[in-house]
Amino acid sequence: LGGHIRVGMEDNVMYSKGKLADSNVQFVDRARRVIEEFGREVATPDEAREILSLKR
Repeated sequence: LGGHIRVGMEDNVMYSKGKLADSNVQFVDRARRVIEEFGREVATPDEAREILSLKR
């Protein structure tokens, strides 16, 4: 299972109940913390491009 996620204000502007996010950084940081808590690694930009079949 890939378990790939997408985060950012394009998907949700609320960081938590009743609190607007200040920026995408909050979402990315939270996703990174959760990923690492489960013993996984965040993909590098090059790895993400390969996973998504994107050209550099």
